[in-house]
Amino acid sequence: MNMKPSLDELFGLRATFPDIEARSRLARLVGLDDQKSRLTKILGLLVNPASLERWAKDYHPLAISLLETVLRRPPLVVLAGDVGSGKTELAETIGDAVARQQNIDITLLPMSLSTRGEGRVGQMTQLITSAFDAAASEASRYVSNGRATGGVILLVDEADALAQSRESSQMHHEDRAGVNAFIRGIDRLATAKLPAAVIMCTNRLNALDPAVRRRAADLLYFSRPNNEQRNHVLSDRLTPLGFTPAEVKSLVKATGSRDKESGGFTFSDLTQRLIPAIVLDAYPASAVTAQRAVELAQLMQPTPAFRDSACGSSA
Repeated sequence: MNMKPSLDELFGLRATFPDIEARSRLARLVGLDDQKSRLTKILGLLVNPASLERWAKDYHPLAISLLETVLRRPPLVVLAGDVGSGKTELAETIGDAVARQQNIDITLLPMSLSTRGEGRVGQMTQLITSAFDAAASEASRYVSNGRATGGVILLVDEADALAQSRESSQMHHEDRAGVNAFIRGIDRLATAKLPAAVIMCTNRLNALDPAVRRRAADLLYFSRPNNEQRNHVLSDRLTPLGFTPAEVKSLVKATGSRDKESGGFTFSDLTQRLIPAIVLDAYPASAVTAQRAVELAQLMQPTPAFRDSACGSSA
């Protein structure tokens, strides 16, 4: 007899917003202001369409068809791009911005990769279906008199592991059934008009099933930080240590692209590898110096760029 999986089996660390720690993490994501703003608005409308209705009443009271077009979109947003570009961190914390903008509570349900199961027949489909059941149940709690009093964000990181293209000739039947279950789950949330949205993060956009990509209300692409963005990250952390603008500029150059094939440092390369390395190199007997920081950056290799090879046809 199949046992219904527990929430701990389906999801990672669940969170409720607004949350001060999430707000702080979100603020540290520099250089992603456009993605933050756009994602906050999209998710806000998906989980709380009444806010768009109020806007239309104030500014465009006759735009009924426009309103229907915007609100008819499936509750799915895809975040795609290179590794270490901030996709997952943004997805994990954006609920705080949505909660504050819409003045409602938001629950984050991060789907665990264990949702793929162990390959037993029907297991992956059951786990994915159960995850969407749980999301729908949680979202239903936020509905009162036909209005949303809160919302749910279902986060699927490394989404290509769960929703890879069914056009691949090497795809296992169980994986294909899992993708079908995933699509049904998205359609179910849309049909029921529940205050819930799905965020999918992937390094391999072309590997996602075309039917999943077609359902995305929006696609946000993330790239490696440019000179200005790296300067912002490094200045914020190193200026308090006495680094001058010229010294920060030297470090920005050292963390840039070194050849045509490789990109420069990712956001995570800067904040999780380089800056800690600079501090630990000086600790505990000396002060951090700009010259040594540049030397460490030149010795460190940036994370290799992820090559998103095509998988099936695009749609």
